[in-house]
Amino acid sequence: MKVYLICGILVSLGASVHAEVVLTLGKAVELAQYNDPWLVGSQQSQEAVESQAVAAGALPDPKMSVAVVNLPTDTFDFDQEAMTQFKVGVSQMFPRGDSRALQRKKLQLTSTQFPYQRENRKASVAVAVSQLWLDVFKAQESIDLIEKDRALFEQLADVAQLSYSSALGRSRQQDVVRAQLELTRLEDRLAVLRQGQEVAQKRLAEWLSDQFTGGYDVGRDPMLNMASYRVDSKLPELALLDSELAGSLVSSSPQQLARRFSRHPSVLAIDSRIEASGADIELTEQKYKPEWGVNMSYGYRDSDPTGIERADFLSVGVTFDMPLFTTNRQDREYQASVARSEAVKTEKWMLLRKMIAAYGVTQAQLNRLDERRQLYHELLLPQMEEQAEASLMAYTNDDGDFAEVMRARIALMNAEIDDLGIAVDRQKAIAQLNYFLTASVDSRAHDAEGDQE
Repeated sequence: MKVYLICGILVSLGASVHAEVVLTLGKAVELAQYNDPWLVGSQQSQEAVESQAVAAGALPDPKMSVAVVNLPTDTFDFDQEAMTQFKVGVSQMFPRGDSRALQRKKLQLTSTQFPYQRENRKASVAVAVSQLWLDVFKAQESIDLIEKDRALFEQLADVAQLSYSSALGRSRQQDVVRAQLELTRLEDRLAVLRQGQEVAQKRLAEWLSDQFTGGYDVGRDPMLNMASYRVDSKLPELALLDSELAGSLVSSSPQQLARRFSRHPSVLAIDSRIEASGADIELTEQKYKPEWGVNMSYGYRDSDPTGIERADFLSVGVTFDMPLFTTNRQDREYQASVARSEAVKTEKWMLLRKMIAAYGVTQAQLNRLDERRQLYHELLLPQMEEQAEASLMAYTNDDGDFAEVMRARIALMNAEIDDLGIAVDRQKAIAQLNYFLTASVDSRAHDAEGDQE
């Protein structure tokens, strides 16, 4: 099933094992979530806790004893003394109060956190993979922009060289040197961008590889293990999960955000732990109750030396402990369980506070990026294009400086790369906001039921 899914994804990408893969952002996230071994481990951990819950509800195993009692040591004859018996006994202990039911309840509540953790993991993987994919995209498209402009710089360098060689040329030696210097800087910049692209590709390949999800078979050759792919050249427009809340220029109140984030899978996972800690407090209270046990034994006696049969013995008894001295044991254990429960509640408030602060930071970044994008598209880029064209026109009409032409072209290229960076950073911010706005499947179903009512 898994092999078919991966192959289907790659076929839909129009790729093969030996061809360059064109990887979209959506397919990268899909592959990363499917090949995440953490999700497999979480499922196994949940199954383990659920099995423990079933076992916790069972009674302890009964104990059986076999003994020879009151055997005379002078002759070791079994029929010599009337008190000599062959004794078989069985005993059964019963845990304190409702300990079994509460222990099962605690473990069942503990197991409910795992689905929420897996939802949170998928959302976190989506953010991490999106960030890496966008890093690859930014480096790839920046390289394309520089490669596109390099031809123009090479032409300008040739023009400066020809003009300098001509007797009537206006170019100076420093113009030729300047042109060659800028070409060299472009080569260095391309090398830096390719380095960043390869690093981001390697990091992204960690999430895309299925190498350790099929029985840890390290001898296989994963299709996307190596950085032999190219990301889609079209920047995706990620949609905000809650555009009304996240797209507002007015900051939401902490109370409003806390209510919204209370549906987040990571918060719901802590809620499950809080419920489990409440069951743990109830379980600790059972230690004030006695632990009961019943036992029964049958004692067989042989006939006496004259042949007269002796009666066998049957014994039945009850045992229980007496939790009288509770100050340094039961009281302390109860206080410890209450403190653990309060500590988990503190984790929830700390997480909510952290999410609210991080959400505010990311929302502010997105608002400022929107302003910058509008400024670039409406004013800065058109003005720089106009300046570059004007300086080139002036130079060709023998009314401008070659250095000014180079500066204008470099400034335009830098502005285009900055505009690309703004577009990429916007998508990163939206991906991060979508993580905070992720709502658990259970909470969404609950909201839908409420709407129907």
